[in-house]
Amino acid sequence: MKNQIGLLGWLSLVAFVLVSLSVRTSDAAFGDDTPPASGIPVILDTDIGGDIDDTWALVLALKSPELDIKLVVGDQGMPQYRAKLIAKLLETAGRTEIPVGVGVNVKRKGKRAQEDWVRDYDLTSYPGKVYQDGVQAIIDTIMKSPHPITLIAIGPMPNLREALRREPRIANKAKFIGMHGSVRVGYRGAKTPAKEYNVAADPKACQKVFTAPWDMTITPLDTCGLVSLDGKRYAAVRDCPYKLVRALIQNYRIWCGPSPGRADKASSTLFDTVAVYLAIDDAFCQMETLPIRVTDDGYTVVDRAAKKIRIASKWKDMNGFQDYLVQRLVGAK
Repeated sequence: MKNQIGLLGWLSLVAFVLVSLSVRTSDAAFGDDTPPASGIPVILDTDIGGDIDDTWALVLALKSPELDIKLVVGDQGMPQYRAKLIAKLLETAGRTEIPVGVGVNVKRKGKRAQEDWVRDYDLTSYPGKVYQDGVQAIIDTIMKSPHPITLIAIGPMPNLREALRREPRIANKAKFIGMHGSVRVGYRGAKTPAKEYNVAADPKACQKVFTAPWDMTITPLDTCGLVSLDGKRYAAVRDCPYKLVRALIQNYRIWCGPSPGRADKASSTLFDTVAVYLAIDDAFCQMETLPIRVTDDGYTVVDRAAKKIRIASKWKDMNGFQDYLVQRLVGAK
């Protein structure tokens, strides 16, 4: 009997070793496509400081343990203002291990709607790394990563146009997720597609990004343009005691300008939060693969000759996504 037990034990050990080797070999076959245990490596490219939804998206990303944020870069002009917003939010979150990138200084006329929150913030005081050339930081982060980077873009993309010009190979080492376009639905659920801002503000940059050879997923207005929070959902976020969420609501009140009472009742449209979600999962969305061309005047149209991309074209469960968003924001992390 002892010999039988010993033999069975050795057979079990051999089987375990063989299975372990098989698993390791299988993992090796996937190469760098296997996400590291620390989470999905992410770069966020954002025109934060314009619409408030970018601030909501950054906070959501910071509250998502699945994401390993490697870099956050401001885009679409006003580079110092955007970098200060990013840095102060990261510092508020206690996440100063995340580098900040200063974007290209394109000419842009626009209101610095959250200026009051960073008016006295000194970017040189940020405890983490600040890259004055944010475009080069994007390139270096992608090219040096042992795993494919997920690049989340939630604004117009002059940074990415320049990054692709300098180093086209980034498209072979990154996956792209964007909040861009309008395929069948326009703003506020209109049945006519619109020139969505992130595309129309710089169509040439968007054309460059949409024709690069990376894997692409977007949330157009068809899905992201329908998302907001009100009632008990919004109240849970508004009244959340956590420091980072309080900073989010402070920024929202400042952004509301002469109508700060709006921040007591409901959110604005939270377009960009959907792009962050798609870096993690897509179960709440109906996904469709379509050939999309960016026109010179800023429309995103279906064109058989265009590159095929994955699109969150409809909601399967928008209520589920709204609950998910609230739970993430008010969660303890």
